[in-house]
Amino acid sequence: MPFLILSDIHANLEALEAVLADARRRYDRILCLGDLVGYGADPNAIVEWVRENVAVAIRGNHDRASAAEDPTGLDTIETFNPTAQTSTYWTRRALLPGNRAYLEALPRGPLFYQGVDLVHGSPADEDEYVIAVSDAAPLFDLLGAPLTFFGHTHKQGGFRLARRTTRPLQPERTFELEPDYYYLVNPGSVGQPRDGDPRAAYAVYSPEECTVEFRRVAYDVDRAAAKIRAAGLPEFLAARLHEGL
Repeated sequence: MPFLILSDIHANLEALEAVLADARRRYDRILCLGDLVGYGADPNAIVEWVRENVAVAIRGNHDRASAAEDPTGLDTIETFNPTAQTSTYWTRRALLPGNRAYLEALPRGPLFYQGVDLVHGSPADEDEYVIAVSDAAPLFDLLGAPLTFFGHTHKQGGFRLARRTTRPLQPERTFELEPDYYYLVNPGSVGQPRDGDPRAAYAVYSPEECTVEFRRVAYDVDRAAAKIRAAGLPEFLAARLHEGL
């Protein structure tokens, strides 16, 4: 029963549709690591799709802030840059009540499901960025499952961990999960990659074959960017989609 692993969709409907087309018949169930909304122009369409199609989703920092009755009262919004704050307020106004309630009820990671742990940032803190080996290595004792999926960085890849060694995983390939190691795996961002590659990123996990496949797919960036501009969101959020930054 392969799993489609998604993270950081960020209200980008065009990117999500491309991922689903590319992944067709490769998976049986979908897991989402948070940040359904924020930055993009289609928060309601994304939340409604997740509600109907995703087996398990956890919250991200943008979900938490966008669903809050008073985002100014959260530590999250205080740490956002001005562009992210503007996007959060816009998303909060745009969300339909039922979709906002769904985001508000999303569980916080780590969440154990079917043999894997799901987190947004890290097992220690849902807002923590795990980018380098020096970030991942101290987390070894916090890993509850041999395989943990995480997002938040918008960078596809991850880490193979043992008691004394931590090594990075190379994206865009299929790798086999070895029994004597623990893994932190980031599928990358569907809706806003930040690794210099504008293509939407995702992963497919096969428990039966003990493999994870990193995948990328091009999508209609022009259309997604045009919708951001038409919504009155900051120009930067549209322009960055073309660069993958």
